[in-house]
Amino acid sequence: MDVKNLYKLYEQHPCITTDSRDCPAGSIFLALKGDTFNGNQFALQALEKGCAYAIVDEDVDAHDDRLIRVDDCLQTFKDLAREHRRRFSIPVIGITGTNGKTTTKELVRAVLAEKFNVLATEGNFNNDVGVPKTLFRLNSEHEIAIVEMGASHPGDIKTLAETAEPTCGLITNVGRAHLQGFGSFEGVVKTKTELYDFLRTRKDGLIFLDADNEYLVDQIEDDDSLWITPYSTDPEKQYQCISGEVIECSPFLKFRWREPLATLEEEGRSTKWHKVQTHLIGAYNIDNLLAAIAVGINFGVDRKKICHALETYQPTNNRSQLVETPHNRLIVDAYNANPSSMMAALENFQQVKAERKMVILGDMRELGEASAEEHQKIADFLGLMNLDEVWLVGQQFGQTDCPYRRFDDVEQVKQAIAQSQPQGYTILVKGSNGMKLFQLPQLL
Repeated sequence: MDVKNLYKLYEQHPCITTDSRDCPAGSIFLALKGDTFNGNQFALQALEKGCAYAIVDEDVDAHDDRLIRVDDCLQTFKDLAREHRRRFSIPVIGITGTNGKTTTKELVRAVLAEKFNVLATEGNFNNDVGVPKTLFRLNSEHEIAIVEMGASHPGDIKTLAETAEPTCGLITNVGRAHLQGFGSFEGVVKTKTELYDFLRTRKDGLIFLDADNEYLVDQIEDDDSLWITPYSTDPEKQYQCISGEVIECSPFLKFRWREPLATLEEEGRSTKWHKVQTHLIGAYNIDNLLAAIAVGINFGVDRKKICHALETYQPTNNRSQLVETPHNRLIVDAYNANPSSMMAALENFQQVKAERKMVILGDMRELGEASAEEHQKIADFLGLMNLDEVWLVGQQFGQTDCPYRRFDDVEQVKQAIAQSQPQGYTILVKGSNGMKLFQLPQLL
């Protein structure tokens, strides 16, 4: 059965489930496969639980007209999601990047929600299963959509862009992450900018560009196939770019921004700055904030409402969160870590005013052959900082040449916290999600 006929079936049964434990009556079960599961084995069970049909890509030992055989269930899932997305002629913003894509997505959502009914990726559903699930949430009430796209291998963004068919694109940055999958930093750049490549196929492709990022600027230089809305923190670029400046980080980021001076002068408007006090930790977040402002300006959100959205946004999910406990003040950034985000977090922590400082850092994962070098760079930088305590967690940090306290895993850290009971510190907690350092704040 081809995708158009499958979609007609979906219109009659507009609910797709990929979990045999969750089978609403009349839904369609789609048998996905992973390293540790095979949905084909649960197709009959899904039908028994109430699914109207089950889509499979392996022979199922049963003769049931409700079983629909396809070549590849995952590809079918993406094809169906694209078919659904095409039913809606609304702007779709694709967001990717090495660091900050989820924070930027949430900031963009907050800004656009001041004017529109917005659909946005929930949590971290940014892969080839999560993106289709996001697209299937689209309905007639939505006026604009934001689709986050993650990547760990070449071609990932190309595939996701071809599924979501964005009308606009935003790459937050490119950095040294997932090097094991990409093979090199150049592989990271090539993969992330596959989003630009897709938008070039549209007549109206628009990108929101960090004009200070030389790697991204190089990708679109002298390119007249894209519409560009640039933003920058460089004073020399404020004539053509949405501009921003950090005012202070103590510890929350306060900044100011204004539209391109060329636009303001042409329209005869005031060139004054808009000041915003955020709840975000880290000067590095100004790029994410300016990106959200650029999107808001493009879609006509009132300037005061843009500021209101950014001022009231509260970070969650262990991303640059300030946590006050009875014993310590914590900056928790334990959702993910790579060399660029780790260095940015440390440089920001260096500027935080505190009597006693401590860092608990976990390994940065998926760096391949570059892992030892990148972990040593972090260890060396720690030696330049004025810190009272440094705890390093994981095998990679354990192999670095440095004088700091080492732990094999988070369980050993928990024991150390119970024994030493650190108090009166400002503590940065950062590491890859797999290191599970998010378990520590409740103990500190």
